Amino acid sequence: MNHQLIRDEGHRNSMSEAELEQRMRGWIAGEYRAVLFERNHRVVAYALYREQTDEIYLRQLFVVREHRREGIGRQAIELLRTSVWPKSRRLTVDVLVANQSALAFWRAVGYSDYCLTLEILPQS
Repeated sequence: MNHQLIRDEGHRNSMSEAELEQRMRGWIAGEYRAVLFERNHRVVAYALYREQTDEIYLRQLFVVREHRREGIGRQAIELLRTSVWPKSRRLTVDVLVANQSALAFWRAVGYSDYCLTLEILPQS
């Protein structure tokens, strides 16, 4: 699912599925927590987040392709906000600026623009 997320959002990460799996295992064994969302006993989405003293950083929210536009992402965020995450924490998520559908989703569920990271890539 993480591999599909990277492709769908247009990220330039070139890790293989095996590398992504190893990285995910490390994150979950460390400071990140994962929540799986199921429908009819099948995983349809996941969230990966890190809880800090004053912030919940949502690293990834992914809904499988065939279940997008069914309200699953919105329901997942609502469930996290009401039943999992402390209400006293700032919630943050990073979004690629070219991913307009993701930007629209995050704004629709209550996130607002805060920061834009600019870069100059190394010359090859």
